[in-house]
Amino acid sequence: MKVEEKGTRGDGNQLLARMPAALADLMLTHLESVDLPQGMIIEQPDEAVEHVYFPTRGVISIVAMTPEGGARIEAGLVGREGMSGSMVVLGTDRSPHQTTVQIGGAGYRMETARLQEALQQDALRERLLHYCHALSIQTAHTALANAKLKLDARLARWLLMCHDRIEGDEVTLTHDFLSTMLGVRRAGVTVSLHILEGQGLVRATRGLIRILDREGLEEMVGGCYGVPEAEYARLLTG
Repeated sequence: MKVEEKGTRGDGNQLLARMPAALADLMLTHLESVDLPQGMIIEQPDEAVEHVYFPTRGVISIVAMTPEGGARIEAGLVGREGMSGSMVVLGTDRSPHQTTVQIGGAGYRMETARLQEALQQDALRERLLHYCHALSIQTAHTALANAKLKLDARLARWLLMCHDRIEGDEVTLTHDFLSTMLGVRRAGVTVSLHILEGQGLVRATRGLIRILDREGLEEMVGGCYGVPEAEYARLLTG
């Protein structure tokens, strides 16, 4: 269910590119092009968000963590289909999560104050609330997958979601990073990758995973992939 970009406004960010021209122009006035290097921290827990980001390349992770930071797991994934800072759209300026660039890329950023002003436009607020709704569905289905799927299937789902948000078929990540995102030990990631490789679904080398059989990954995951993607398409790509 990989969504391809349409349009040119926003230069690669689908949420911006599919906006009506008047809304896109309103947003573009306040956007600044930025690099998004891997590991960059965009939001810290319980700190006011100064900028929201609209990726054009790369993937951003929303990471839930215990207050002392001892336990961490990815709760949401954002790429060129969306934006960081959903809490701003929902009326606050901070959250207990950390948001980090998982796969390096580029995009736009906008001052939180400018977005809050732009949200006075009913049409823009409605559109971005639709995106927040789609992101909440993704988070709910991540919880479902974590509860019901074996680790190899959880990894398959995660790779599908990354594949939706990148160009090409190669995901550049280490086993250590994957273990943090999935909330498991590194050895579990290694075993799960071997299972996926054994079924001909992926090829893994040091720091790189190549998707070989997307349909096979979708079959492994079953109903735990596709509902959030369909909800995004229903609300934001029509």
